[in-house]
Parts: sequence; C-alpha cells; structure tokens
Amino acid sequence: MALLPFDDRDGSIWLDGSLVPWRDARLHVLSHGLHYGSAVFEGERAYASNIFRLRDHTRRLINSGRLLSFDIPFTEDQIDAASAAVLRANGLTDGYVRPIAWRGSEQLAVSATGTSIHLAIAAWPWPSYFGTERMQGIRVGQAEWRRPPPEAAPVKAKASGLYVIASLAKMKAEQEGYSDALMLDWRGLVAETTGANIFFVIDGDLHTPVPDCVLDGITRRTVISLARRNGMKVVERQIDPSDLASATEAFLVGTAAEVTAVREIGPHRFTPGAITETLMKDYDRLVLQPPEAVAKVVT
Repeated sequence: MALLPFDDRDGSIWLDGSLVPWRDARLHVLSHGLHYGSAVFEGERAYASNIFRLRDHTRRLINSGRLLSFDIPFTEDQIDAASAAVLRANGLTDGYVRPIAWRGSEQLAVSATGTSIHLAIAAWPWPSYFGTERMQGIRVGQAEWRRPPPEAAPVKAKASGLYVIASLAKMKAEQEGYSDALMLDWRGLVAETTGANIFFVIDGDLHTPVPDCVLDGITRRTVISLARRNGMKVVERQIDPSDLASATEAFLVGTAAEVTAVREIGPHRFTPGAITETLMKDYDRLVLQPPEAVAKVVT
C-alpha cells in the first residue's frame, strides 16, 4: 500500500496557537529555518491516548531552542496541551507526535536577528519502526560520517541541522541493505546510530556510550532506569569499536525504535537474548501506564 505524502493528508496540525487544516500548515520558502537549519524538534509517541514522557520532551524542545539562541513563545503547559489537542483532532490514541520550532522569514542571512519564532505540532499513525525485527534483530552498517565534538556544534540540542549527517548515513545504509548505521564520534569511538542510542551486553552487564556528543535520549534514560530496577549493572563509558567483539547482545533505544534488538554490526554478530527481551517487554508495559505511574519508575 502506497504511503500518503506528508503534504497532502486529511487532518489538523497545530500551528502558532491554533489548529489548522493539514494542507494549510505551511511556511514561507525563505524561512531562516529552512535555509540555515535554525530549527529544533521532538519525536514523541502516544500510547493509549497518553504521550509518553510528554513534559520531558517539551522541556527538551524549549531547551533546544535556547541552545540555538531563541525562545519558543509558548509555555510548557501550552505546548503539552497543544500536543494532546493535535492527537485528539486527528482521532489518534496511538501514534507519533512531531513538534517543531523554527526561525521565520523576516530576514534571510547567516545572522538570525529579528526573525520570529514559529511552532507547529503534527501527529500521525506510526506502527513499530522496525516491525517484526524488533526482537529478531536488525542489521546495522557502518556510517562514514562521524558525530562532531561538542565544541563544533550544539550537540545537546535536538536541532534539525545536525540531522543532515544522520540522514546521509541512514540513506546509504538502506541502499546497502541495512536497517540503520552505527555512527562513531570525532574520536573514532562508538556514539549512536542515526536516530537512536545503543547498548551492548558485555560479560552480563549493560554498556552504553557516554552521551558527550549525542543526545542523552529520553528513551535511553528510561531504559537505564528499567535496567537498574531489574538489578542490572549499567556502565556508561567510552566504547571503542573493538569492544563490540566482546558483546553478546546489542540493542537500540529511542522514541521511534523503542527497544530494538541488533543482530549484526559490520563484522560483529549478536544473539538477541534475555536482557534485551526483558527490557523490551518492560518498556512495552511502561509506555501503556498513565503518566503518574511512569514518573515513579523513570528518572
């Protein structure tokens, strides 16, 4: 079945304070955010009518804007309410929610002085990102692009411009028959995949890269909390690619990926096992809980 184009759908999108018909949610072609990447966004998932860790996503969105030197002209409460309204307006109880804030078209120059800040929120159905492969394990290639150092880019912001690298790596991986690509950082250490944090099981413990040049993902922090509640040891450290030879399990975590097993990264093979399955099931159960129950579990 052909996918619907994203610019030609029925439904509603929240734009700068009100719901508008989906097809009317547009921006000017000379918007600064389009030309210079001065935009920030979030990826959120709704389960059973609740957007998982909504306030955490909203706070990160606002903070990402500040890291790009702009303030989103809406409060946390207003953004949360708008996100829920978009979900209802599109008749969704489960789905993907995408807030995005960007600089407008008042000035088109490297300097963004005087540009207005816009905010839009959309929602649409989105089944499991990796489908039946979540527990079977996906194949991951090796990206040629590397994550920049924190001195070279606002790496703690979920900024649109930073995703050029991920987009290039993801497209090449898919062309080569992989589902995703492993990205190294500027030092040659393991960073993440193109849109998810990564974990390895080594000698029975969980190992994950220190997020010093990538986002400390909301799903990443959720899974760490679940692992510790299960009595698992979590080691956050710098991981050299050679360390992958010692890993028995590997999995990705992220809003889109949720918890997804990895069975191959380049020459390395992994067997999805008990630790991956436990955390996947625990995460799947947690996202169906009401927000007050989630808050008792996660940090």
